[in-house]
Amino acid sequence: MSDYILEMNHITKEFSGVKALDDVNIKVKKGEIHALCGENGAGKSTLMNVLSGVYPYGTYSGDILYKGEHCKFHNLRDSEAKGIVIIHQELALSPLLSVAENVFIGNEQTSMKGVIDWTETRRRAQEMLAKVGLEHEDVNVPVNSLGVGKQQLIEIAKAMAKKVELLILDEPTAALNDEESKKLLDIMLELKNHGITCIIISHKLNEIEYVSDSVTIIRDGKTIETLVKGVDDYSEDRVIKAMVGREMTNRYPVREGVNIGDVIFEVKDWNVYHPDDENRQMLKNINIKVRAGEVVGLAGLMGAGRTELAMSLFGHSYGQKISGKVLINGKEVQLKTVKDAVKNKLAYISEDRKTYGLNLIGDIKENMTIAARPFFFSKHGVINDNDEIVEAQKYREKINVKSNSINQVVGSLSGGNQQKVVVSKWMMTQPDVLIMDEPTRGIDVGAKYEIYCVINDLAKQGKAIIIISSEMPEIIGTCDRSYVINDGEIAGELSKEEITQEKIMQCIMAHNRKGDGNGIEE
Repeated sequence: MSDYILEMNHITKEFSGVKALDDVNIKVKKGEIHALCGENGAGKSTLMNVLSGVYPYGTYSGDILYKGEHCKFHNLRDSEAKGIVIIHQELALSPLLSVAENVFIGNEQTSMKGVIDWTETRRRAQEMLAKVGLEHEDVNVPVNSLGVGKQQLIEIAKAMAKKVELLILDEPTAALNDEESKKLLDIMLELKNHGITCIIISHKLNEIEYVSDSVTIIRDGKTIETLVKGVDDYSEDRVIKAMVGREMTNRYPVREGVNIGDVIFEVKDWNVYHPDDENRQMLKNINIKVRAGEVVGLAGLMGAGRTELAMSLFGHSYGQKISGKVLINGKEVQLKTVKDAVKNKLAYISEDRKTYGLNLIGDIKENMTIAARPFFFSKHGVINDNDEIVEAQKYREKINVKSNSINQVVGSLSGGNQQKVVVSKWMMTQPDVLIMDEPTRGIDVGAKYEIYCVINDLAKQGKAIIIISSEMPEIIGTCDRSYVINDGEIAGELSKEEITQEKIMQCIMAHNRKGDGNGIEE
């Protein structure tokens, strides 16, 4: 019998005459962790949707051999019946149902008469959770009361309950912090020890190097090559070269020709309380300055208060009992609504593009122009559609949004191209100050480089830019200066020369040692 549990041969899939997959071939050995890499839009998720029956047999050409058998899956149920389970980037959990109900949703534990056996459901759910390191979790609580990291593990427990043999994880750590990501990857290694084969799609190359046995690289819908750990060069640089088709000696483009000018954005004594608890202070006496042409980072651990700061500044989108001053171009401004913020030339690119940044069922043009529409594309309440078309087309070409046209639905774009649409949307408002929250989350190295080029271009135009990022190398590679935030306070300020991962952590640790007297109220 073949060593391979899965072979996909000559897979070709078209959408509206455009080949998303062009003669793709992949082989996965039984019991291995096989990574799938490629730029956004390369065809990775499409390939896995073909395998799992999301795109049914007959809508693509080519063969799928699973455990030596030719398979013709017409839907997810067909593939799951064979032990193939896919966990998508957007979790398929029902937020208001309990953990136990979610683990067995669509796979209910029933008695002889077809009635759900709740005692057995809870017992088996506890059993499945133990396999993913959640043995102490209460199976009766609503799943939306848990963090994203635990929800991701519950998805794996759900797959285990379906007697999974081949588990596909699409960007499983995209929304997780480093600690949660490490836990999930270690659980994948534990599943491998129990004979379960995994396919992981990820842009985090350090994770692929840590967890996978082999990696197949796809570029522009074609298979480029498969690298095997211990046999081939398995370094990040080698994988990047295959992904983008060239050497990337510098992942952060050099910022040239930028003159850092006067302070154009200043926050003084900024205090914010939790939106649901008026006694819980989230941000305490924040003071920051950003100059024209300067890129300033907000570094810190997850939950430090960086996003809360950005959202509270952007039209009081977060918090209550907000106090302090905001100055733009030397003048104090009142930013009590999002409209106030945009009017005063402040823009905010959210960390969650799908919830706060985009209308996924709208087209590119609508998404790009909607924030600027009241100020630049309408007169007396009448929208100038021609101006919108011209400007959207200009930005589509300017930052290289890969799409059929500006009329393409945004939800059909890859993550990197969706992010470019969000960036365009706020660039169109012609801000003087731009806050970018996790601007490259969930996108590949090539798309990241293009976003960094946009940041450099904005700096050349004299904009003040603030970057929030959980990836410390990104702060180091893109910022002229950085503030370190910890427990809702400024823990330190670092110059370009001082910004290192060690210095950032030293600031955080020193702030933690200050003692309870200087901490945030609980």
